[in-house]
Amino acid sequence: MANAYTDTTSGSLGTSLVQTAYDRYVEFALRAVPMVRDVADKKPVQQAMPGSSVVFQFYTDLSAATTPLTEQVDPDAVALGNTTTASVTLQEYGNASLATRKLELFSLSDVDPAIADIIAFNMADSLDTVALSTLTGGINAIAEVNGNAVSTFAGTYTNGTTNKSILSTDVIKSRDIRLAVAKLRANKAVPRQGEYYWVGIHPEVSHDLRAETGAGGWRDDHKYSETGASEFWPGTIGTYEGAMFVESPRMANFADGTGAGSASGTFGTSSYVNATGGVRVFRTLVAGKQALAEAVAEEPHVIFGPIVDKLMRFRPIGWYGVLGWARYREPSLVRIESTSSIHTA
Repeated sequence: MANAYTDTTSGSLGTSLVQTAYDRYVEFALRAVPMVRDVADKKPVQQAMPGSSVVFQFYTDLSAATTPLTEQVDPDAVALGNTTTASVTLQEYGNASLATRKLELFSLSDVDPAIADIIAFNMADSLDTVALSTLTGGINAIAEVNGNAVSTFAGTYTNGTTNKSILSTDVIKSRDIRLAVAKLRANKAVPRQGEYYWVGIHPEVSHDLRAETGAGGWRDDHKYSETGASEFWPGTIGTYEGAMFVESPRMANFADGTGAGSASGTFGTSSYVNATGGVRVFRTLVAGKQALAEAVAEEPHVIFGPIVDKLMRFRPIGWYGVLGWARYREPSLVRIESTSSIHTA
């Protein structure tokens, strides 16, 4: 008679006793650190009263008085010009989750702390996305188009048209950073840290900038600097061409380059062509101080809502805030549009 094994196969004792094991510690998804809200360094200083929007005002300087005075003539008085304004519209933002008591009792992992963490990150993530949408819609733009750098400063950039002409070879160049910094300085924009302007750049765009060789390129400039090759080991840009770089996958990008369809949409106030089949266009931002303003009526915060059902089984947790953003000084903001050699679709 053949041996009958007690093993893990169907119909044997092992099928009842051998079970799949789970790690009760559940990891969170990979997250990109929110950063754009930090760019909003302009806040109301003496807000008059609560309201649905906050209006900021700028004085207008007088024209330069370059004509010499006549000794015996009292000069005519000059009237000061009207102020100019920037307005931030406040909006309600929020999200919520409703966990059941049964889930809490049956779950193999403690879900309450996880839900609280997910809600808190959703708050920071959502608000950062709204702020980025506002910042990305600036009127000053530089784009790499068919090997050439075109810009609003030269009057040739057309939003929704120029970006659609970006080819799969139109990666960012050092000249784009130089042009952006030069224009910010020419616009009298105040640097954000010392003498450096802030640059928000996608890692896949940073790759192309750091790979650029030849005179005036990032790689050769760093190779022959005082610290030499040691600057290559961290794989970061640091400071370059008058700017400090922050790499983040949060930076806006759409497949709205050449080959894209004709349907249009918006990202903040920046229009773009629908993405079907187009080259992916990344938006790199270069900013000085007061590029973005923020007004807050109620600071966003996590809320543990009241349990109001008859059997106290539904436990609400969410976040809520009332705030808004607006570009405050357009001369302090430049957008650079390009693709990436390692992510063109």
